[in-house]
Amino acid sequence: MELNTLKPALGATRDRKRIGRGPGSGHGKTSTKGHKGQKARSGGSIKAGFEGGQMPLQRRLPKRGFTPLSRTEYAVVNLKQLNVFEDGAIIDIQVLMERGIVKKGLDGLKILADGVLDRKLTVKADKFSSVAKEKITAVGGTVQEI
Repeated sequence: MELNTLKPALGATRDRKRIGRGPGSGHGKTSTKGHKGQKARSGGSIKAGFEGGQMPLQRRLPKRGFTPLSRTEYAVVNLKQLNVFEDGAIIDIQVLMERGIVKKGLDGLKILADGVLDRKLTVKADKFSSVAKEKITAVGGTVQEI
């Protein structure tokens, strides 16, 4: 066996379609493009969203909303999720990420008041809801805003 005798396996390749090479090729005359029309012309491609000249959907719908560049997005944790920690634990965003309660740090941590907290905890976060502060201090825990 030599390099100049190598051939692909039988049926592994296919001859490419040679269009516009006369009637004997089977792909002559209209070159597989059918008769006339936009798609038969050279450069005749239709861009996505084109509706034949009708006002396209993305232009018919009104523009809505605004995304401020300075928006801060907090990782949110509810009080009921903090019951997995033992009494007297100090909880901050790193501890929550290690335990898998918070996936990403984002712009900070916010504690919300959903659920009941039954442990004395020291919670360090960027923001607290007012009810969450009351619930943590009512149990005997402490709140520290960073």
